[in-house]
Amino acid sequence: RGVALTLGKHPQLNAHFAGDEVVKFTRADICVAVSTDGGLSTPVLRDVASKSAAEVASGVADLAQRARSGKLVREEITGGTFTVSNLGMYGIDQFDAIINPPQVAILAVGAARERVIARSGAAVVAKVATLTLSCDHRVVDGAVGVSFLADLRVCLESPATL
Repeated sequence: RGVALTLGKHPQLNAHFAGDEVVKFTRADICVAVSTDGGLSTPVLRDVASKSAAEVASGVADLAQRARSGKLVREEITGGTFTVSNLGMYGIDQFDAIINPPQVAILAVGAARERVIARSGAAVVAKVATLTLSCDHRVVDGAVGVSFLADLRVCLESPATL
């Protein structure tokens, strides 16, 4: 949900690049990378920003289960506007994900691990994850990508916004 809300502020990343045309979307239809016995599947959770965090979690779990059992229909695997790949659930700390054309960006999510960080001048233990954004530089430059990541960080660090 945080990704969808942040994409609303950064429509350049919620887009497709087709030929010489960039098509921007107002609705965030998020693909979720799922490993299956038959290879990678990217089912789509539609209009994610309109859902609660609980609805997103439930929807992703349902899509992943049906992807692994081969029960997705065509409409559930086409038309995504942005992809999230979470290898963190397998204990991977950081990785670079490959963009799914015609999309123009993908977010790689690493494992959330407890780390000692400074907060208000004191050492505290907090869960920290690495997020890596891959962008098609024909459409999205580095400054736009950094701005998206900065806003996503603020969103994720403020659970009340989710």
